[in-house]
Amino acid sequence: MKKFKYSEITPEKIYHTRRSFIKSMGYGLGTLSLSSIPLINAKASNLNEPTSYQDITTYNNYYEFGTGKGDPHRRAKNFSTRPWSVKIEGEVEKSLELPIEEVLAIKSEERILKLRCVEGWSMVIPWLGFSLSELLNKVEIKPSAKFVEFETVYNPEEMVGQRYPVLNWPYIEGLRLDEAMHPLTTVVTGLYGKPLPNQNGAPLRIFIPWKYGFKSAKAIVKIRLTKNMPNTAWKNASPREYGFYSNVNPEVDHPRWSQATERVIGESILAPRIETLMFNGYGDEVAHLYSGMDLKKNY
Repeated sequence: MKKFKYSEITPEKIYHTRRSFIKSMGYGLGTLSLSSIPLINAKASNLNEPTSYQDITTYNNYYEFGTGKGDPHRRAKNFSTRPWSVKIEGEVEKSLELPIEEVLAIKSEERILKLRCVEGWSMVIPWLGFSLSELLNKVEIKPSAKFVEFETVYNPEEMVGQRYPVLNWPYIEGLRLDEAMHPLTTVVTGLYGKPLPNQNGAPLRIFIPWKYGFKSAKAIVKIRLTKNMPNTAWKNASPREYGFYSNVNPEVDHPRWSQATERVIGESILAPRIETLMFNGYGDEVAHLYSGMDLKKNY
């Protein structure tokens, strides 16, 4: 299993001129093979190439900075990410507060993973990060813990979107504990070999590639182990539209649109939409987590 330092990551322009590079590198995901990642076996060949840094950093959903796709890029430039710390608390034997420097000292690796947004668009992103389990293993989790809750910083002075009741602030998201401990669940520290930009969730965020993008909380200050399912931001705002699980599932439509196809960001608006894959293409890795569950009822 090869891991990468920031200085070893190939620059963006090399990604787009040496596509064979993607197929020759490892993901640092233990037993997960390169061929099992939908970047390679997705039905659309254009997913073999990561989305441009420009598109990744200028087309974002981050309502703390506004509801427009360009708002985070414009408004997050002066967002303060230092000093910063992350608390791990709740159903643990002893709470822990880590300065961001200690979190970022955990060795990151490159993970080229696909993002699928509930609105119907997708990107392929070369993240830098590590499995969330590495962070959670720093505390002794009580047997009573069943869920993991993530809380974004509340800073309406700098996060201008938090001045408006678009959602109940601060932003809360959550996972079942076994989902959180899966090796693909990633603490993101950067992308394209660079530190994570403010508009993408700096100084650190979570990314769960088989779930819709809104499940991946940004600018996290608290991780709380809980007995009960968290009351997450979008589920609280509109439970009919945004369920707790929010697994990518082409067979479950959003009440206002189909999820059967998606638009690849960076492609021409005239390009045909591509077929959405169950679990965003990561079914081989994560489908066992939902054995016996009704994924239409538990959407």
